[in-house]
Amino acid sequence: MSSNTVESAELTATSLLRFATAGSVDDGKSTLVGRLLHDSKSVLADQLEAVEHASRKRGQEAPDLALLTDGLRAEREQGITIDVAYRYFATARRRFILADTPGHVQYTRNMVTGASTAELAVVLVDARNGVVEQTRRHAAVAALLRVPHVVLAVNKMDLVDYAEPVFAAIAEEFTAYAGSLGVTDIVAVPISALAGDNVVEPSAHMDWYGGPTLLEHLETVPVGSDPSTEPARFPVQYVIRPQTAELPDYRGYAGQLASGVLRTGDTVTVLPAGRTTTVAGIDVLGVETDIAWAPQSVTVRLAEDIDVSRGDLIAAGPLPEPVKDVEATVCHLHERPLKAGDKVLLKHTTRTVRALVKEIAYRVDIDTLRPTGAGELHVNEIGRIVLRTAEPLALDSYADNRRTGSFLLIDPADGTTLTAGMAGEAFDGALAAPAEAEEEDWV
Repeated sequence: MSSNTVESAELTATSLLRFATAGSVDDGKSTLVGRLLHDSKSVLADQLEAVEHASRKRGQEAPDLALLTDGLRAEREQGITIDVAYRYFATARRRFILADTPGHVQYTRNMVTGASTAELAVVLVDARNGVVEQTRRHAAVAALLRVPHVVLAVNKMDLVDYAEPVFAAIAEEFTAYAGSLGVTDIVAVPISALAGDNVVEPSAHMDWYGGPTLLEHLETVPVGSDPSTEPARFPVQYVIRPQTAELPDYRGYAGQLASGVLRTGDTVTVLPAGRTTTVAGIDVLGVETDIAWAPQSVTVRLAEDIDVSRGDLIAAGPLPEPVKDVEATVCHLHERPLKAGDKVLLKHTTRTVRALVKEIAYRVDIDTLRPTGAGELHVNEIGRIVLRTAEPLALDSYADNRRTGSFLLIDPADGTTLTAGMAGEAFDGALAAPAEAEEEDWV
């Protein structure tokens, strides 16, 4: 890859930060997001006017900035966040996609949705309450999803007289807990979302704090990676065969490059079949190019006319070994429990196959991080399971590749999403390995 191409790829990766907020009920997530949008001048005049009007109707003199994100009627009536709210904003230094996730225990699954593509998680803590069970749960989910950067925002510092010892004790406890899960990049920031302290502007009340404001950290945290250092992974989404007079023999494979770089002439392997060939050409928006990098959407042409269809993986570099027995850590998302013996559909990138839940090895106790026995997984629980698939899957370890190491379990009867899974070890091997499961013959 030329230096110009590398620079372009890195610019594409680092100019956008996807991040998620999480915290317990009433920790002030929506107020923080509203303050971030308001003070960074990312709120349109008519939006602010609507919030001011709604606040006056509720008897509030100052605008309730939480209303900028809590858009559902039930959210406004109850003063809570129910669904994941996505917000898009930008500063002079970076563009942002923010996922504001709910704080209630029963909505932990929504954090999994919001943080699954995030490169940074902002975990809020009420300075009066410190680290609570839901804080630990959110830290565990962030670690499980391999979110590279975590910010601990100790909110409502105005209600504890901006006391440094309160902040220091909370930061120490959280850092120790998250560190035990394998989270290495943790930055703690004392804030007051209501008053605006250390959100966008530095606080005049906490001269003992010498770190960046929350926005300064979001603007400068290193994100993305050099695609040229990653193995190429290209899940085939669609086979293009125009069969027109102009293109009688054209056969292209369309999709989004999940990781790495592909060049014309590269040797690639089509998985799970294992056929090897070379890249004959790459088309981007109908224009031929010599190179493509993640996360571009492209059409790849191969030198040999081999059998490739939707769900196949065109790969280069170290190759994953196609497997039918899958060990994974999962977060269960549905009210109906997941049990050993359940027949499900497993969706991995663009491939969907039948699968059997062979074993629920254990669930994770969020308080102690110890594996505990479990015959089934209930909604929001994190556990370790063993699956047997009807067809081999080219799964990477989630620790190596978040795109090709993740999957969903789906109810084959109605298409409901049941469980989010991450292949390979969880929490950097902090938990015991699951027991071996017995063979089943239905797949």
